[in-house]
Amino acid sequence: MSKTSEIKLKVHLDEQNMPEKMEWNSDEQPEQWNECQGLIFSVWNAAEQNAMRIDLWTKDMRIDEMNYFVFQTIMTLADTYENATQNEELARKMKGFGEFFAEKAEIFKNPPAAPHSHDHDHDH
Repeated sequence: MSKTSEIKLKVHLDEQNMPEKMEWNSDEQPEQWNECQGLIFSVWNAAEQNAMRIDLWTKDMRIDEMNYFVFQTIMTLADTYENATQNEELARKMKGFGEFFAEKAEIFKNPPAAPHSHDHDHDH
């Protein structure tokens, strides 16, 4: 028997339609909303042979957090690519670029500061 699962995203916008707060949840814990500051969502459309994406981040996401977010995304994307294709060489090259990015963004010299302290009002 097949199963359907949902992931939901709430984006709270300010007067200029900039994301102020983002939350997500899934069928696994439908009552629990998890706050996030950044999102990179990409889907492959086989019929059109293209990737469609939505990139969002809250207006209070700091540059050091964005740098670390992008670095982690590059590294995990390399893992995903290797798992899907078994192409270890190209995955290593992707990770090499991730390390180059980390060096240029000085991620390891300046790791992100403590997490944001947001009010968790969970009144939805």
